[in-house]
Amino acid sequence: MDWDKLFSMQKQLDSHIEKKHDINEKFESKYLALLVELGELANETRCFKFWSTKAPSDRNTILEEYVDGLHFILSLGIEKGYRYESESDYSTNKSATNQFNMLYRQCVVFHEKTTHTNYINMFHSFLVLGDILGFDEKSIMDAYKKKNEKNYVRQEQGY
Repeated sequence: MDWDKLFSMQKQLDSHIEKKHDINEKFESKYLALLVELGELANETRCFKFWSTKAPSDRNTILEEYVDGLHFILSLGIEKGYRYESESDYSTNKSATNQFNMLYRQCVVFHEKTTHTNYINMFHSFLVLGDILGFDEKSIMDAYKKKNEKNYVRQEQGY
């Protein structure tokens, strides 16, 4: 994955948004936004809804929710001056539900102590989740670019 490209694209989007909006407590707002996006992603996968027989949302909807989370993980790294270097193995034997729980824990740990190591652990947990959900690097990259463009359009339309 070309992480430098994604970090660069996210930095440009963040700058564009920040020029248009008076943003206070950027880190706190971005952190909460990440948690909300993860909740929306979990809801679309329905992985935790043991009481329901309804199928998960379609793959494209789930992928779009996933890259929404990626936008905020990248943005939090930019905010703190951190980068993620690609690892090649994201495989795990955990269920999606267990990985969501792990990822939420990693988010809390990062929020409480914003070290580079905690950022890497959170980012890695997010990528493991993507692997569990069946997303490869190309589909993530393509969906990120598409959503990034959509986010610019939304900014111009007063979203």
